[in-house]
Amino acid sequence: MTSDLTAGSAAKRQVDPRMIQMLTPEGERVSSGEYDAFAAELSTEDLFGFYRDMVLVRRIDTEGNALQRQGQLGLWAPLKGQEAAQIGLGRALRPQDFVFPTYREHGVAWTRGIDPVQLLGMYRGQTHGGWDPQEKRFHTYTIVIGSQVLHATGYGMGIQMDGDVGTGDLERDSIAVACFGDGASSQGDVSEGLTFAGAFNAPVLFYCQNNQWAISEPTSVQTPAPLFTRGRGFGVPGIRVDGNDVLASYAVARASADSIRSGNGPMLIEAFTYRMGAHTTADDPTRYRSDAETEAWAAKDPIARLRLHLMKEGASSQEFASVDAEADQLAARIRTACVEMEAPDAEQLFAHVYREPHSLVEAEREEYLAYLDSFADADGRA
Repeated sequence: MTSDLTAGSAAKRQVDPRMIQMLTPEGERVSSGEYDAFAAELSTEDLFGFYRDMVLVRRIDTEGNALQRQGQLGLWAPLKGQEAAQIGLGRALRPQDFVFPTYREHGVAWTRGIDPVQLLGMYRGQTHGGWDPQEKRFHTYTIVIGSQVLHATGYGMGIQMDGDVGTGDLERDSIAVACFGDGASSQGDVSEGLTFAGAFNAPVLFYCQNNQWAISEPTSVQTPAPLFTRGRGFGVPGIRVDGNDVLASYAVARASADSIRSGNGPMLIEAFTYRMGAHTTADDPTRYRSDAETEAWAAKDPIARLRLHLMKEGASSQEFASVDAEADQLAARIRTACVEMEAPDAEQLFAHVYREPHSLVEAEREEYLAYLDSFADADGRA
């Protein structure tokens, strides 16, 4: 599909000043210019699938919060409010694209086939990551703020060197996706990633979820300029999308990814959204933001917005009830799996550190296992 986004390098260097929106908070469909073509590919059934995704992901998030409060998890990073930004992105990608997440991409993980139990296992301290990044094309969660942007950029440069971009083969051309937040955009790693991606024309989609707060620091304090313009000085064009609108998030991500795959170079998307809950379960957002602000954003809830639209399109109460029942079943399954999760063997701590066996790691493993054995009594019981 050809659009203004794939018209060449001169056009691609421009910054689009709009915030793209396709669904109003009242569920009304509005035009977004050239992006309408990408939304037109979606059926009502597809949109209901987005709704199901968001409801299930929010329920996973609710269970994660509850399990942490009950002492079953060491920490949890809430997602509530950002479901549309993540489901829209995830469903816009192709299987061969590689995503580099932060620690809050539960929705994107869902679209890449990650079992939520694997997320809980990581926050429970039972695994290093919980999934095979190559199999899922989804890297393990990154706690160091912004470092995954450099990883994504390097991977994107590798895609370019392998010739897997701009060939016109939809099964081959791929991109790297760097997910990060508004706070991370102030980190040097993000600037370095933008520098290299712009200089080498690497196939990287920089996806910034601006949830308005970097822990307790508002975006207005971090930068006087809109975040989607931060790539301009690096030669990376940017666009802002209503991150509480799953249809717009999908269309903009799809259009941008297609442009990058075609060889037009990196792009930056700012998904303008809101973190309804705490930064993590170690945070208390009532100490730095007002109830009035939270209530104003609650009126823009991404799930309620799409539900209103689907009701206008004829979706029945039975269909919505079916999704709610599925969410209940999912919650019960992951709760049971989390509580009954067995601790891994101690030697797993040393597995997969390097691709090939490493003498130092093997020596450390033997030393640690011997240390644990020293606590065993005469009958061999720990």
